[in-house]
Amino acid sequence: MRRCRYRGQGKAHIQHVLTAIAVNIERLSGLPPTEEAPTPRRPIAFQDYLDQREIPRPKSWRTLGS
Repeated sequence: MRRCRYRGQGKAHIQHVLTAIAVNIERLSGLPPTEEAPTPRRPIAFQDYLDQREIPRPKSWRTLGS
């Protein structure tokens, strides 16, 4: 079991976040570079339902502000 280097919840949280970032960078650096764009994901059942009935899909909440 790991121990946190710092005392206090705030400093411990920062250490955990920085450790997670470092682990993700290390993991991603080991992946081979992709030369082609990833294939788009299949629509979910609800999206298929909307498409079959020609109901316009609502915009994603992520793109509403732009």
